[in-house]
Amino acid sequence: MVGFGYDSHRLAEGESLILGGVKIESKIGTIAHSDGDAVLHALCDALLGAAGLSDIGEHFPDTDPKYKNADSSLFITEAVRMIKEKSLRIINTDISIILERPKLKDYKQAIREGIAELCEIPSERVNIKAKTNEKMGFVGRLEGVAVYCVCEIQALDNKQ
Repeated sequence: MVGFGYDSHRLAEGESLILGGVKIESKIGTIAHSDGDAVLHALCDALLGAAGLSDIGEHFPDTDPKYKNADSSLFITEAVRMIKEKSLRIINTDISIILERPKLKDYKQAIREGIAELCEIPSERVNIKAKTNEKMGFVGRLEGVAVYCVCEIQALDNKQ
């Protein structure tokens, strides 16, 4: 089973930039109800979608005060728990982060390892790509960050 996730957040000066659970050194960061981790939000949607469990907004609504400034790893931990409850396991994930700057080359491995740990899979099954938007659109104008994610899950009785 395959799931697809997407998330985007507006950027502003003086805010924190957290991507994939890693704090990124930056003068601009995300504006959000939780910690604004667009990577983990897209991953959460992909995981939930693959398992037929709806979406992040249904499980962790931004109207709920208990998620104000929440660490987004909580959402992944809960999604992984729900996947396990359905006797499913995560096989892999492929994530594209679209951000004009800062450059993420030096952060990709830490993001990969953190996601692997959260998803309880080997880091070789987590792929992180960082792209710019060639100065086009809201990403190109430094107004936001966008993330696309796909993941594969399967029933525990399938061997891989």
